[in-house]
Amino acid sequence: MTKRILAIAFIFICTSIAWLALGATIFNRTQGSDQRLRGRVGSTWGTSQTQQAPIAYTERTETRVVEAPTRTRRPAGRILGSASPPGPQPTSTTSPDRSEIVRIKVPLALDQTRATVGFDLDHRRKGLLWYSTYAVSFDGSFRFRNTTLSDSVVFEFPLPAAQAVYDDLRVTLNGAAAAYESRDRAIVTTARVPRGDSATLAVAYRSQGMNEWRYALGSDVAEVRDFNLVMRTNFDDIDFPENTLSPTAKQKEGDGWKLQWQYANLLSGFQIGMDMPQKLQPGPLAGEIAFFAPVSLLFFFALMFIIVTIRRIDLHPMNYAFLAAAFFSFHLLLAYLVDHISIHVAFLIASVVSIALVVSYLRLVLGPRFAFREAALAQFIYLVLFSYAFFFKGFTGLAITIGSVLTLFAAMQLTGRVRWSEVFAAGPPEGTHRTRP
Repeated sequence: MTKRILAIAFIFICTSIAWLALGATIFNRTQGSDQRLRGRVGSTWGTSQTQQAPIAYTERTETRVVEAPTRTRRPAGRILGSASPPGPQPTSTTSPDRSEIVRIKVPLALDQTRATVGFDLDHRRKGLLWYSTYAVSFDGSFRFRNTTLSDSVVFEFPLPAAQAVYDDLRVTLNGAAAAYESRDRAIVTTARVPRGDSATLAVAYRSQGMNEWRYALGSDVAEVRDFNLVMRTNFDDIDFPENTLSPTAKQKEGDGWKLQWQYANLLSGFQIGMDMPQKLQPGPLAGEIAFFAPVSLLFFFALMFIIVTIRRIDLHPMNYAFLAAAFFSFHLLLAYLVDHISIHVAFLIASVVSIALVVSYLRLVLGPRFAFREAALAQFIYLVLFSYAFFFKGFTGLAITIGSVLTLFAAMQLTGRVRWSEVFAAGPPEGTHRTRP
């Protein structure tokens, strides 16, 4: 009996090593394809976007005195690196200072912000991964008050990403279409704004991005006044990136949400943002299931060993080796099917194939009753259901824990009256192994 247990343990360890190698291969394939494909998706669809708040400023000139550097003049005939000879020594000369004219930006105060942003989520799949791509529509108006000494105001509206397209771009000043130019990834326009007056810059566009979108109130810690941003989504699973502000109000609208950030006078270094929902990732999911597989096989082997020992059925370690191979076929099929078909369809096919292998094999070894009842049920619980728990993010550990506790309860009830000393002393059963005539 001890030799048999050691043989089964050896089979379990070898299969576990194979699963670890398979899981590592899946994750390497996933990471490699992600590094290669993320750039492709970004180049064709767009990257993450961060919309900066616009700025307005006037310019003034100022004359500054620039100190000229001091130069050292060496006497002729001196060899560098030699000892200082007697005679003339190096002398320092200072060029006269010079003045230069510099232009200084004097910012205008942003008194009011009104913005609306809408998201239309559209996941795209490349290889083993899904990417959270989205279409975004932005419409904002920003009121600036001129408190400077000049009336020539420059307005700059930064664009949220360099790798992006901006369709239906509209720029207005005080309600009238404004001429603008693109400079340093920003829309730039100028206007005359008398001192003490206000001007409203409005910009609207449609664009595309990936994974997340942010609105930056300013650089570092920024002060905002009379701020109101409304965000609408067409998805229900909303989440906010790190270091971002939570909405001050939210309301369910159809399949999505209406979120609002409203502040009268805010001083903050945080941003406003939205993390796009992630779809179930086929590659990482298959890798996680493969890494978990030894636990699944351990439960299955333990239950099979208890049942055949109690019933005095002869199940040779070689039989356990074939059962382990049938379990491994599930993860091998799943790992390479997810490249081509839906993860759910791949999971179903792999489950059916693995259970069919076990049942058809044990039907010949121990008969159809044991194969279709005990073995098929145990494999469905410990292989299929335990693996399917990974589809429910956040509940995987709980599901496995509940399954483990129920397995322990069943094993304790089945073996409560078993005298293990007698079982191990009796050795493996003989003459009860069923074979096909």
